[in-house]
Amino acid sequence: MPRFYPVYLDVKGKRCVIVGGGEVAYRKACSLRDAGADVIVISPDTCPEMSNDKGLTLINKIYDESCLDGAMLVIAATDDEEVNKKVSSDAGKRNIIINVVDRPELCSFIVPSTVNRGDLCISISTGGASPALARNIRKELEGVFGSEYGVYINLLTRMRDIAMSDIKDDTKRRKILQRLAEKDILEIVKTKGTEEAEAKMREIIFQ
Repeated sequence: MPRFYPVYLDVKGKRCVIVGGGEVAYRKACSLRDAGADVIVISPDTCPEMSNDKGLTLINKIYDESCLDGAMLVIAATDDEEVNKKVSSDAGKRNIIINVVDRPELCSFIVPSTVNRGDLCISISTGGASPALARNIRKELEGVFGSEYGVYINLLTRMRDIAMSDIKDDTKRRKILQRLAEKDILEIVKTKGTEEAEAKMREIIFQ
């Protein structure tokens, strides 16, 4: 089994193909759609949720290689082993990155379990050895990283923009950005709210 290289992909506006129309395929399609991808679903039949989702392009046909035309990536999530193998082979010939659900040996990339808190994304992978363990770890982390992290990241983004534009000295700016990322600011977000945290961060920037 290959050792996978961890990477985050920008799929905004890119053609991403899902082969399969069941619930697993739908979850994969939703993740790509939410990341801004142009999601094309290839399947003669689709689950009700997928059929009613206006954010996806459904092509109700049996898969053939031409379905991969123009694709940045493809995910095979059918219950037909031969179809999944063919999608993997076709994608490989075209140098398109491919994920076959629950078959890491047929993949050029795998999809990790993730914890999302706004722009904070924590990914957990066992390299395909045990998706169940990755899910268990994700559940633990969901309890550690609460919704306050999403608020904090959003605030950090705004304060970083201010620091980058207003502080010209590189050394001073790096120190301030490091200070804004320290745990006591997160605690203010958590216990006193966004306004208090923003006031403290502005005080740090303009001291």
